[in-house]
Amino acid sequence: MFSHNRRKLLQTSGALLAAGAMSSPLRAQTAAPRVVVIGGGFAGATLAKYVRLWNPKIQVTLIEPNPSHVSCILSNLVMTGALGMTDITIRYDTLRTKYGVSIVADRAVAIDPVNRRVSTLNGSQIAYDKLVLAPGIDFDAIPGLDSSVLPHAWQAGPQTLALKAQLQAVPAGGTFVMSIPQAPYRCPPGPYERACLIADSLLRNRRAGKVIVLDANPDVVAEAHTFHTAFSTTYAGVIEYRPGTEVLSVDWASKKITTNWDTIQADAANIIPRQKAGKLVVAAGLLGSAPGARWAPVNPLSYESTLVPNVHVIGDSQGTGQPKSGHMANAQAKVCADALVRYFAGEAPDPAPMTNSACYSPITSKTASWLTVVFGYDAASGLMKPVPNTLAEAPAPTRGHYEDMFGWAKNLFADSFS
Repeated sequence: MFSHNRRKLLQTSGALLAAGAMSSPLRAQTAAPRVVVIGGGFAGATLAKYVRLWNPKIQVTLIEPNPSHVSCILSNLVMTGALGMTDITIRYDTLRTKYGVSIVADRAVAIDPVNRRVSTLNGSQIAYDKLVLAPGIDFDAIPGLDSSVLPHAWQAGPQTLALKAQLQAVPAGGTFVMSIPQAPYRCPPGPYERACLIADSLLRNRRAGKVIVLDANPDVVAEAHTFHTAFSTTYAGVIEYRPGTEVLSVDWASKKITTNWDTIQADAANIIPRQKAGKLVVAAGLLGSAPGARWAPVNPLSYESTLVPNVHVIGDSQGTGQPKSGHMANAQAKVCADALVRYFAGEAPDPAPMTNSACYSPITSKTASWLTVVFGYDAASGLMKPVPNTLAEAPAPTRGHYEDMFGWAKNLFADSFS
């Protein structure tokens, strides 16, 4: 029994429709099903909220060691000083008090898929009928790179402030080097956005030197028109973009960065390593044995692992062909939540789910651009693929887009956590 309102939401999952109109009665359960969620980012929080919203008879437990989520979305504006950490910090209180999600302030360390139990750092054993993993990302090691010295800040929090300090320490005329890892990685336009904001900050503070962007990819991964235009016009003479350039090692004692082409001397740096599925996904055997596997294979109809039954993976760790972003994590969580509600009602998942990826990218301290695309299920490949003619990019960054960015983020924060 699938409500019309829930179908409408899932068909337009990027729209962040009002939550109150989406619940619907489902067949009574003989016993209260147990859903356990690991990870309280945009994916995990949204999943926990919507399962409870759509069927309050399902028990939902969220395992998350932190009392609040620090959003990567808008975090580059904390780096520049335009926002404070409180602006991107969201507590889990509403999930507990409004939706009845049980919050376990602990860290999941192991999964027993046979007995369906999760072990936590503090020694708890938490049973589940369905388990949803949303642990985010992990990083490859780069020889010589110490993230406590050179923060990648690709997980928002203390490293965001450490990166802000790096930016503020650049001397007049100095060189800031930042790297972009091989795709796929979290937030495709994010590193290019960060390069623009670093250059903007140096110009505004009259310390303009050079921002060298080392991109391991052959070209700009997302919003190519926007960022190529920004690099060649807005930041001409400041940003030097080097595609096909990978960081091989770092010697920060001498402030040298070695690439596949040369060695660069820098005054400050932001080296973002290549990314892969979160540690718990790997430890649970959800990547399989294929050489070089980095993301968990799942069925996009429900996000259930194709390797381990009753374990679902959503957000950045899944490998369905969709971009890794907070907005997309929110959309995937709703598809998964719907599939879980259907499962406990004895129904099959939606055979044709659609998701939407949308984001805003600040280009200067006063202007922003945007990008959006719709994904649909492709039965032939078992993946999610862009729907033809849905990819759209702002013609140019504007002040209006910059203002709209905060409304978009506010709605996304509320839809996921409130």
